[in-house]
Amino acid sequence: MKKEVITKMHTSFEGAAQKNDGVEFWYARDLQELLDYTQWRNFLTVIEKAQTACQNSGQLVEDHFVEVNKKVKVGSGAEREITDFMLTRYACYLIAQNGDPAKEQIAFAQTYFAIQTRKQELIEERLNLMERLQAREKLESTETELSRLIYERGVDNQGFARIRSKGDSALFGGKSTSEMKTQLSLPENRPLADFLPALTIKAKDFAAGITNFNVKKDDLKGERDITKEHVKNNADVRELLVRRNIKPEELPAEEDIRKLERRVNSETKKSLKDVAKLKKPEE
Repeated sequence: MKKEVITKMHTSFEGAAQKNDGVEFWYARDLQELLDYTQWRNFLTVIEKAQTACQNSGQLVEDHFVEVNKKVKVGSGAEREITDFMLTRYACYLIAQNGDPAKEQIAFAQTYFAIQTRKQELIEERLNLMERLQAREKLESTETELSRLIYERGVDNQGFARIRSKGDSALFGGKSTSEMKTQLSLPENRPLADFLPALTIKAKDFAAGITNFNVKKDDLKGERDITKEHVKNNADVRELLVRRNIKPEELPAEEDIRKLERRVNSETKKSLKDVAKLKKPEE
């Protein structure tokens, strides 16, 4: 996510915050707009899922989702009453968790409401961490599909390992998976992708995704033909990166993604441990 986008969203989310008896909250109608939901009924479905998650976490829903009625102008000076909710930071976090993560606004909100101190630089850092975590999860899913596809076409687990290693060699300029681990001083018994930067993880996922598509489209069978396909796709992705002066084998290793995942989860739990509660305002 670009820095200017983060700055704009940060300003918008901060500007929508309200206070009630010292407790920070956001109106659901404002949050609906911030999260780019055009229809209230669709957003209400997300709110209901978040309320269920709140109840399942042992919290009282009414402490975090306070239903209120508001009057809005509808033209010619007339007014009508609409339903709204006052939402704690915890409620907003749950709503973001139940939204569409493909939306930039949702991805931002998931981080914005998950940390106690919402300084922009901390949000930007965490968004970059989350991008890498999500890229790794996506690669794992894509490779699981590839493993299933090729098993159905006569390739066992050892064959899958060879196919993946030859794909890595094509992506990393002739360096095998094992050679890349040695170069980056990584443990041999851990997946290489757990230590790669987000860009390289996405490159591997893109190449594997093309392989999955073509294996199905062309009904490829056997280790030889699938290896040829996977190597070509990785070589093509490498060529694209090199044209942009990026050589995957020259990028440094990053923090162990499993440690990163545990740290992010721990920080989130700590931030949300003592959640503030709202009181329904007097009519």
